[in-house]
Amino acid sequence: MLNVYEQVDSNKRKSVMVIVVFILFIVSVAWVFGEALGYGLSFVGWALILSGIMSFSSYYYSDKIILTLSRARPANRKKDFQFYTVTENLAMAAHLPKPKLYVIEDSAPNAFATGRDPQHAVICVTTGLLSKLDRTELEGVISHELSHVGNYDIRLMAIVSILVGLITLLADFFLRATFWGRGRSSNNRDSNQLQLVFMAVGMVLALLSPFIAQLIKLAISRRREFLADASGVKLTRFPDGLARALAKISADKEPLEAANKATAHLYITNPLKNSHGSIGMFAKLFNTHPSVTERIAALKQMS
Repeated sequence: MLNVYEQVDSNKRKSVMVIVVFILFIVSVAWVFGEALGYGLSFVGWALILSGIMSFSSYYYSDKIILTLSRARPANRKKDFQFYTVTENLAMAAHLPKPKLYVIEDSAPNAFATGRDPQHAVICVTTGLLSKLDRTELEGVISHELSHVGNYDIRLMAIVSILVGLITLLADFFLRATFWGRGRSSNNRDSNQLQLVFMAVGMVLALLSPFIAQLIKLAISRRREFLADASGVKLTRFPDGLARALAKISADKEPLEAANKATAHLYITNPLKNSHGSIGMFAKLFNTHPSVTERIAALKQMS
């Protein structure tokens, strides 16, 4: 049985492995596209530049976009007193700046964290969460979200979302360039034959890579949920609080109206309520979150 610290370390190692695989996958796809179109490594360079521009924009504006899409309002200390005091106490214990607090007026219980770093973080909860959880359960949820902030998951998932968008753009560019014949040809016969091989491989990747990238994004999202659970328990020293909160949230069948497929991975549990009943390993690949049963079982093993 792993203790809390071993669980955190194990999840960190697994997360790093998945992220490295994602980056290698994107670089490999860009290289194949570049070779197929006759641009070579310069195509990879342009892909990295494009990724940098997209990352910069997302770094500064993702939280505002997400809060607007979620129709969240700033929390009021008097009206949302328990939310304020729980967050203040836990942020102090975690040695983190108190994040900005927002509330979504929705009876479905859920919560998420966003922002670009601990100094510019946001924690957002629904009114349903505040009304349906007791203080101990709320502490479990907020400690989970603060762990996302402290572990820089909020930045990581923003970057991962950008990379998924980048691979989709590259695939679309490759298919359009191939259709309009905008690649470069070589005078060398052997080079042209090799380019045809890359073209065939590129066509396959252009069709499959956005799908594969999305699966990797979901894998990272699921792994970071396990890490935030473990880190949250490390903060509160009380696994049962978060376990009870997860059980209550998952038992509530009401979908969160403000959520959508683009923001679903941010929440503490799937807000769309469309993955319950999924069976088998293949079905799990498409889930934004690990099953609540698995998460509760992992929490009960922590000491």
